[in-house]
Amino acid sequence: MAGTDRGDLTRTAILALLGTVGPLSRSEIARELDLSPATVTQLTKELIGHGMLEELDLKPSRGGRPAQRLGLVGSAGRALGVKVTADHLVLVDVRLDGEVLGSWERPHDPAAPDALEQLADAVESVVREISGVPPLLGVGVGVPGSVDDQAVGTVNAPTLGWQAMPVGERLRRRLNLPVLVENDVNALAAAERLYGRGRTHSDFLVLTIGRGVGAAIVAGGRVYRGARGGAGEFGHLQVDPGGPPCGCGARGCLEAFVGSAGLLAAARARNAQAAGRVGTDPEVGGRAGVEPAQVEVRDPLGGVAALGRAAAGGDVAAREVFAEAGAILGRATAGLINVVDPEVVVVLGEGTADWPLWRTGFEPALRAQLYPGRRDISVEVEGWDDTSWAQGAAALVLATPFDSAGAAGEQGRLVRARLIGAGS
Repeated sequence: MAGTDRGDLTRTAILALLGTVGPLSRSEIARELDLSPATVTQLTKELIGHGMLEELDLKPSRGGRPAQRLGLVGSAGRALGVKVTADHLVLVDVRLDGEVLGSWERPHDPAAPDALEQLADAVESVVREISGVPPLLGVGVGVPGSVDDQAVGTVNAPTLGWQAMPVGERLRRRLNLPVLVENDVNALAAAERLYGRGRTHSDFLVLTIGRGVGAAIVAGGRVYRGARGGAGEFGHLQVDPGGPPCGCGARGCLEAFVGSAGLLAAARARNAQAAGRVGTDPEVGGRAGVEPAQVEVRDPLGGVAALGRAAAGGDVAAREVFAEAGAILGRATAGLINVVDPEVVVVLGEGTADWPLWRTGFEPALRAQLYPGRRDISVEVEGWDDTSWAQGAAALVLATPFDSAGAAGEQGRLVRARLIGAGS
């Protein structure tokens, strides 16, 4: 599927459009994507030839000839996406059109001497389970750290205790399949470009909040990775040199204030100031006497969920924790927007469940710090579920047929060969 950069991006846009809104005629595709009819005719012909689009029924017309509608062939291929966390794995089976066919969760200890063997065992077991139709094009892996190159897949992830971990090499050896490895937030951006709001934007920013804080920059339709694959470590922007220690080894990072542990630390401080009470939810330190510190050790995200329930129930101190964290995040995000000038900001992650609580501090702080002319930028919050990270990892594979920049390297070539072979 050779072609210009613009042509490859447009093929991606056509597939994503049909995958999200359903079958359309060529003229409707041209209108939705602001393309010439000739361009749409040529590109859809190529996509049909490669078995990714199919001609469906005729759309009735109010005069003139009925229009032939085109639909995405989801059965052209599938990908397995894997999200690696500090204590478990999430795996999803995703079709080319973005439909999730199945999901699995497996325990995983990244600190164990055989951590990569555990990972390979879990992936291999699911690969055996899903073999068949549609054909499996490859495996995408999302990790909370930096990755040297998608196609090589060597990982540095302090939160997992991994340094120069050869994830891609080990999985390829075990699976005999194409394997792409990427920072998990960058993987989400790839999914957003294919199936989310990013499909109508070439330049956008993905912001994630939850256990940590991350960002991905999409410029000219491509995820910007930086010289060593480490672009987007937004959570480790220093906001206060005298602030609390961060898991990266520095002090005062954004993540130390607004990640899940940071929110619970702020709740703990308020809890102490208010004689041991932040709301009445026992998980947050209410009348049952359970300190947030204990919740944090057990489950930081669960502790934040409890804090959110207290805030939603009217607890003023809990609401202030979110508002202050939102203000810190808003100021930092404004700085990033001023630097990269995106069209839109998309907010994702586990923390979006409490976004109304964040927004009270985030919005005024963001707008106040934005450069004039950018203060009307749209901040769009998308829904979230437990499989979203892994769906992003699958998108690494599903996006490679249109990877004109070659970010997927030899692994991308192998994915394309499997897709074309399946459709021929």
